[in-house]
Amino acid sequence: MDGVVDCRGLSCPEPVIEARQALQQASGGTVTVIVSNAVARDNVSRAAKSMGWQVNVEEDGEDFKLSITR
Repeated sequence: MDGVVDCRGLSCPEPVIEARQALQQASGGTVTVIVSNAVARDNVSRAAKSMGWQVNVEEDGEDFKLSITR
């Protein structure tokens, strides 16, 4: 499953919860998570890595785009 989860404006733990749900539904591929602060970026990255996914982070203006792949 390839998909985008837009978590801009949400504060933790909401981005982590939404990202986990998307990753659990995905059997592989790429899931892109967009967050608007560094704390959410770090927490979503840590959660994805703990689930066995690889994370690549890009800054996109004021937001962060996490490309999460397996």
